Amino acid sequence: MSVSRRGFLGVLGGTALGAASFASLVLPGAAGQTAELVRSRARLPEPFTVPLPVPPVARPVRPDHYVITQRAASVEILPGLRTPILGYDGMFPGPTVVSRRGRRTVVTHRNELPVPTAVHLHGGHTPAEHDGYPTDLVLPPDWHDHAGHAGNVASGQRDYVYPCRQRAATLWYHDHRMDFTGPQVYRGLAGFHLVHDDEEDALPLPKGERDIPLMITDRAFEEDGSFAYPALDPSTRVRPGVEDEYMEGVLGDVILVNGAPWPVLEVATARYRLRLLNASNARRYRLSVPGTPLVQTGSDGGLLARPVAHDELTIAPGERFDVVLDLTERSPGEELTMRNLLGSGSTAQVMRFRVTSRVRDDSAVPARLSSVPRPDPADAVRTREWRFTRGDIGDHGGWLVNGAPFDPARIDADVSLGDLEIWRVVSDLHHPVHVHLDPFQVLSRGGDPPAPADAGWKDTVDVRPNEYVELGVRFTDYEGLFLLHCHNLEHEDMAMMSTFRTG
Repeated sequence: MSVSRRGFLGVLGGTALGAASFASLVLPGAAGQTAELVRSRARLPEPFTVPLPVPPVARPVRPDHYVITQRAASVEILPGLRTPILGYDGMFPGPTVVSRRGRRTVVTHRNELPVPTAVHLHGGHTPAEHDGYPTDLVLPPDWHDHAGHAGNVASGQRDYVYPCRQRAATLWYHDHRMDFTGPQVYRGLAGFHLVHDDEEDALPLPKGERDIPLMITDRAFEEDGSFAYPALDPSTRVRPGVEDEYMEGVLGDVILVNGAPWPVLEVATARYRLRLLNASNARRYRLSVPGTPLVQTGSDGGLLARPVAHDELTIAPGERFDVVLDLTERSPGEELTMRNLLGSGSTAQVMRFRVTSRVRDDSAVPARLSSVPRPDPADAVRTREWRFTRGDIGDHGGWLVNGAPFDPARIDADVSLGDLEIWRVVSDLHHPVHVHLDPFQVLSRGGDPPAPADAGWKDTVDVRPNEYVELGVRFTDYEGLFLLHCHNLEHEDMAMMSTFRTG
């Protein structure tokens, strides 16, 4: 049977989110986190013994049209063990879709899983009917309970149409099913979608095999190799939610990059473009390659105006950073480790680069990358406040936006297309806040200038405990219903979403 938002909240009231259990949560559960750790029972490999895989590029069935089949599979993630996954084309990560700016892309998603899904192109400038609203489900062909779903429901498959009227950028697609996004993404439903354009192609940035997407996730594993996730209903068919102590978010103790544990990449003495994506449910990372800066060239929404060098870079769930790692002065035989300064023990290391050859490299990072016009706050027609906090839902606790849980039947803001608005996002704990439809720019943090990592066009912003961040937002082209929500997926599933309407 289907569980509506109202039914879901009723379930929580009697089980996972009783007031006493919510009040007893230990927040945060680890340094720099609002989440709790699940520990693996499986035997884990030594770090830096597994080669880094690169997700395959999807092949179109005809120009600019792709077909992806969502299906269950069993894959080797930990050496010698099989892990059941929910995968796009049976893979984790899914195949990488590649689009060209200005060329309409269609992705047909076929659902052969035992559960409903909804596909969101994260960072896509996408019409509402193709944005993956959490009640716009694609049901399995044999899913007979159609009556309980209030959204735009399709059976078996759906065509997602992406006009691609946006700058070159590193996007990603993932499941967005209401109440079940956390467990379904955790089990594998995530992949890259890259948009290219002439402006970016003209730059001398690293290309080809030296342009590498890196999907960073954390997972925990049962003794038999299966994912360990504390769902109340492991089937994700009926009952949403997680066990009491994980309501603030789920952390794993194994760091995966492109689905491989602590992998190693053999590199040459050259520059590498790394498309960093934090696809974890709740874990924040502070990435560093000691002795080598991460030179940022792009953010969620594409190229920066100018490169920014970081000795360390904090990346919250849903965020992307394009960086260049310069290895031209290194020597064969050297090894460099990407570290996570917010981790400890097994989560303190991410991956390793092993220099194996010397080559000539003619790539470069130019001093000017693009034009990124800065919105003038004086042009804003209004300021809205969005408060991301814990709070009561009836007689129990929950995660709220402006004091209310998500209700797909309620519209919380009407925004006129073309208007510049200032959105003030206020947070009680760590909340990575994601806005659908159009990117924004960070105007300030707590009244101070934005952080260096806030540069450029963003669609996800890392809002820290007891902080407010001001965003300059402007929506264009598409009328309809879109979302603002926390990208801690356990918070999202537990009602921390809000609907705005453009038009």
